[in-house]
Amino acid sequence: MDDDEPEEKVYPLTAAKLSKAPSWAMLGFVFGAATVWLWVREQSAAIPAISAAPRVTTTPAPAPVASQETRRVALTRLTTIEAVWEDWGKHAVWDNDLAEVAMVNTTTNEFSDFYEVKRVGRGDYTYFFRSIPALTRREIKHGTPLPKSPLRFTETEAQYQEWKTHGRTERR
Repeated sequence: MDDDEPEEKVYPLTAAKLSKAPSWAMLGFVFGAATVWLWVREQSAAIPAISAAPRVTTTPAPAPVASQETRRVALTRLTTIEAVWEDWGKHAVWDNDLAEVAMVNTTTNEFSDFYEVKRVGRGDYTYFFRSIPALTRREIKHGTPLPKSPLRFTETEAQYQEWKTHGRTERR
């Protein structure tokens, strides 16, 4: 036999003469499939199952329905405090960017509408208003009175004590 002639294959082939390529391909496929399966399993474990959420068996009580008049009054009061604040807000006493004010109620002519004001930003502030049932701070009754002001301002007890330590007295 010449070296140039291809070797003649004799069938049936023995295991030693079979190609090893299909075995490596199958091993790569199995390894890749196992990797994807583990990755998907890891991802699904990170996402909480919806069925794991506790089920509520009692029915919640229906929320009270505010009348159209109540909503209108609440919106009117919030718009009123915003408009009044534009003119009188510069007199507020701030503590950690919070202030409390009492606004005159035009129907009763008393300072019975109370608000907490939060300012956000630096220099050009944005103000947020929240109605509260009562003032939690001391009403300011010292210094120069603000004539015809629709707002009464408050201060913290610490601010009042600091003012009082300078020998000042309240106005009557």
